[in-house]
Amino acid sequence: MNTVIPHWLTKQAETAPHQIAVELANHVKLTFQELKEESQRYARKLTAWGVKRGSHVAILSINKLEMVVAIHALSYLDVTIVLLNSRLTKDELTYQLKDAEVSFLLYAQEFSQLATQLFVEKNAAFKEVEDYQQADIELVTELELDKPFTMMYTSGTTGFPKGVIHTYGNHWWSAIGSALNLGLRPEDKWLAALPLFHVSGLSILIRSVIYGMPVYLLEKFNKIAVHQAIMKEGVTMVSVVTVMLQQLLDELGEENYPTSLRCMLLGGGPAPKPLLERAKTKGVPVFQSFGMTETASQIVTLSAEDALEKIGSAGKALFPAQVKINEPDKDKVGEIYVKGPMVTKGYYNNSEATKKAIQNGWLATGDLGYLDEDGYLYVVDRRNDLIISGGENIYPSEVESALLRYPGIIEAGVTGKEDKKWGEVPVAFIITDSHYDGSELMNFLSNHLASYKLPKQVFEVQELPRNAANKLVRYELKKKLCKK
Repeated sequence: MNTVIPHWLTKQAETAPHQIAVELANHVKLTFQELKEESQRYARKLTAWGVKRGSHVAILSINKLEMVVAIHALSYLDVTIVLLNSRLTKDELTYQLKDAEVSFLLYAQEFSQLATQLFVEKNAAFKEVEDYQQADIELVTELELDKPFTMMYTSGTTGFPKGVIHTYGNHWWSAIGSALNLGLRPEDKWLAALPLFHVSGLSILIRSVIYGMPVYLLEKFNKIAVHQAIMKEGVTMVSVVTVMLQQLLDELGEENYPTSLRCMLLGGGPAPKPLLERAKTKGVPVFQSFGMTETASQIVTLSAEDALEKIGSAGKALFPAQVKINEPDKDKVGEIYVKGPMVTKGYYNNSEATKKAIQNGWLATGDLGYLDEDGYLYVVDRRNDLIISGGENIYPSEVESALLRYPGIIEAGVTGKEDKKWGEVPVAFIITDSHYDGSELMNFLSNHLASYKLPKQVFEVQELPRNAANKLVRYELKKKLCKK
């Protein structure tokens, strides 16, 4: 049976109309009542622009108030929102727009040059939609939890990104699970510096309307701005990845955060133990977590009482999620499987990938880990070959595909190299049949790959390590790095 709930923003506006919903660094604030009115007004303008029930509408933007309003506005129109990574190239975005069958593209003004090069039925800057009159339309009053709400693309081992479908129910249960673990307090304010086009950023926005909690929104991560917000603006919770935590601890120096900061939620891959111990020494409440786009944000997280006792662990599965280790070896290490109502039902128009990843409700994460005697999860390795650089996922096959498009490169292998600042960065090994120019190669790649995916070093080799089936053995590339 499809569960139906009142529209969450409308409900929160009725429950706590004067509570702050969104706060910006320039002290602009919107209450839940104001956010509801702005979103409904914008929804009627979007309808006049042509958006209708069932449309697929993409958003290309960094964190802005207009983006927040647009996301909520679209939730009143019964459409699917495709959130685009603003760091991607024209080629990468074109693939996603086509694959997701997007008809409408909304974008922030600074992306106008890129957006107008993308082929969609209609595109408009946020402000351009404001020129339309409000259409007379009945807006959504209830949310069906089984209905698709958002779509985000995650890279696949084939090099082709897959559209992860999130239902309203996925987001709802993710928020509920987090609240049951971290608790809720009247003074809570969650800082959002992670991109809203990532599930870790969007989930903060959804929690806000479900909890009645203010979001302190930053356009992007800036260690000074985040530091000041924690010290002076009453921020109690912050979502970060490893490189952000490192920078914040550097900025903190000899100071200490106020006791009002109760959670630094750390995601984006395992963190170095020395960093966690450094945070512990400074009394910074770091909560490690484990999750992925397919789980609508965190699905395993340390609880408050365990944050300092189980350093290095991602914690236990959120209520009502489950975690298990599939086919553990003699050291009890195996692939991490997760299950729960926050897990996606599948990938858009990709039944083969869905069937491969999800069986009987269990999602095969591709990550390796183990459960200790108390049932706490420890992630010991990342998904096969995945490079996580500053919280961004990079699949080597995608970079290899771009390298092989360059004239003269006949083979390519990419792996991750440890980096103090970003955690890991991609490096490439290539076989060529002619001389190549390094700067020319980088210029070529920058037209096909986001900047964070560009290899930081390129090594020319005579052969690449392959197994009996002639498949590239990437862990052997890491061994080559040790010899460099």
